[in-house]
Amino acid sequence: MHRNFLFSLCMAAVFPLCAEPKPGSPHSPIHAESESRAATEFSMPSAKLPENPEIAKLGRVLASLSDRAKAAIPNGSPESFLEDLHKVLAVEKTFRQDDLSLYHLIDKTHPVASDYVPKDLVPLKKNNLFNINKEGLSLRPDAYKALCELSEAALKDGIKLLVSSTYRSYEYQKWLFQHWVEVDGLEEAERESARAGTSQHQLGVAIDFGSISDDFAETKMGRWIYEHSREYGWSLSFPKNYEDVTGFRWECWHFRYIGKEACAFQKKWFSDVQQFMIEFIDAWKRD
Repeated sequence: MHRNFLFSLCMAAVFPLCAEPKPGSPHSPIHAESESRAATEFSMPSAKLPENPEIAKLGRVLASLSDRAKAAIPNGSPESFLEDLHKVLAVEKTFRQDDLSLYHLIDKTHPVASDYVPKDLVPLKKNNLFNINKEGLSLRPDAYKALCELSEAALKDGIKLLVSSTYRSYEYQKWLFQHWVEVDGLEEAERESARAGTSQHQLGVAIDFGSISDDFAETKMGRWIYEHSREYGWSLSFPKNYEDVTGFRWECWHFRYIGKEACAFQKKWFSDVQQFMIEFIDAWKRD
């Protein structure tokens, strides 16, 4: 295997005086521990950053990511990566410009304002495509359309989706977090419930499906959604064994709408981990 060229870009950004690897030399995929070996592996003083400013920018952005995010990126050329990135960014230009992007970074360290409410929320009512388990549910228009497409596809396979939670206001999320603090204690509440302002639900693009419990993953509905969600632009937000990355334990029922192109980009370049991709896009815009 050849050294991940994207990793080489990252190292060039961190160690600009180090040489790029020689053609034909033995290489391996990216690993978190590689940074500690970089100074010895890339020791020639004649190296320089790529002349293409976008490739140089890519190196800087990759270098800014966490070790685990960098370790998730597979082998590939920077040109191919950038081509896929620009497809995703081109789609973003079609999103409504008077609201937060579908790619907006929101997590425990990147909150939204307490008065933020998505534009033109669409109420979810009883219908023939999917079930709802309570009144007062709503989504952003683009997420609602994607839910209908997902539900129609599920119906063709004999599955009627159950939507259990959607948009939540800042105040509701504040109440909900405190509720779980009282039920499970603060430490456990921090693992399973977002503080007000840090929930994807406030963006109006996230859905909790089914039972909102771990056994949902083994249900026919849960397995179908996990298998087909990305085909309709829905991404699992909190995968298993990534609590140190997302801040939350595994939630097999929680999916966020980011669009088909972003789902494909996430799967191809970020080991299908939404948090890594969203963090990268945020860093790319800020560079």
